[in-house]
Amino acid sequence: MSAFNVVLGCVMALLLILFTISSIARYYIKFTIFTVLCLIFATAPMPLMLFRPFSPKNALIPAALLRISARMLGLRWKVRGLENVDNSRGAVILLNHQSALDLYVLAVLWPLMERCTVVSKRSLQYLVPFGTATWLWGTVFIDRGAQSAREALNKQAEAIQVHKRKLLLFPEGTRHSGDKLLPFRKGAFHVAMSAGAPIQPVVVSKYHFLDSDRHRFGSGEYIITVLPLIETKDLGKDDITSLVEKTQMKMQEEFARSSSETLPRRVLRSRAD
Repeated sequence: MSAFNVVLGCVMALLLILFTISSIARYYIKFTIFTVLCLIFATAPMPLMLFRPFSPKNALIPAALLRISARMLGLRWKVRGLENVDNSRGAVILLNHQSALDLYVLAVLWPLMERCTVVSKRSLQYLVPFGTATWLWGTVFIDRGAQSAREALNKQAEAIQVHKRKLLLFPEGTRHSGDKLLPFRKGAFHVAMSAGAPIQPVVVSKYHFLDSDRHRFGSGEYIITVLPLIETKDLGKDDITSLVEKTQMKMQEEFARSSSETLPRRVLRSRAD
């Protein structure tokens, strides 16, 4: 046995011991596995993506591989409200934003929502080769807080209307792990009204298995709920504030409801006591 194999074996044994006895080590190891597998699974199918560049269908193979890796990390999920998905028309999909692990939620949604395109900050595009892969499956990159961002989103109105694209955005604008959703930005709602397309709220329950402040990454379940479409066709500019408030209220109610269902048993027992 070579010295390299001996060292490698010792390192692997040490990581296994740390993974077993230390929650902090487990947090970093699992996030490292998540990052490495995302990079591999997203970029390995890139040669196949070249046959139909910028097509949302290019995300289907990485999505299938990512769902497998989610199971490997001890994550499980349920999807509710599939009867609310209408693949015969375009829509603006709104998804609450909690963590980089939301990529696993997208991996579940991609095969369920046809022609679904994600909006992301432009800096992701330059993370080669991962950014290149996301570009090839049709991700819309924007410079946040700039006029160009509004212009980029407005151009998507035609894709939603004519090509029946589903444009997925995180209306909170940034990730968080609180019990209440952050205030929604209005950009997504302007796009929906411009295209005469409906809003499709999608709510993911709180990641009780993840605590970034305490560096905890355990196993657990989350619920993905597709809420009924909210029509915008007959609405004007004066209606946008009430539309934002209505959408956020519905998503907040579902977030609280589904998050209570996925509370770990130890938390439920402590509350009962």
